[in-house]
Amino acid sequence: MMHDVINDAISTIKNYERIGKSECVVRPKSKLLVEILRIFQNGGYIGEFEVSDDGRGGSIRIKLVKRINDCGVIKPRYAVKSDEFQKWEQRFLPARDLGMLIVSTPKGVMSHLDAKEKGLGGRLVAYVY
Repeated sequence: MMHDVINDAISTIKNYERIGKSECVVRPKSKLLVEILRIFQNGGYIGEFEVSDDGRGGSIRIKLVKRINDCGVIKPRYAVKSDEFQKWEQRFLPARDLGMLIVSTPKGVMSHLDAKEKGLGGRLVAYVY
């Protein structure tokens, strides 16, 4: 029985990275998960991914490029203002300018770097480095 789709998917990606696999399949899919994976891909942490809908929740096939050291979901989803990102970077990322936080903003899901540039706050969803 699955409880958190995002957490299960990110844990699967991290585990497959650690054992050296070149691809993984996560089930079920969600719109938020697809947006998070798109941000991971833009950051160079994963390769191409393919979304398929099989009528039973769908699945996502992800090519791994072995660049993820650690990733995870941030629970509870803390509210963060545009000028508070440095505090959260220190808490979840190992060093300055290494990795990124994923933030859900009123303008969509984006990395904390994009949110800081646009002056947006939001809710912390995940981290990757």
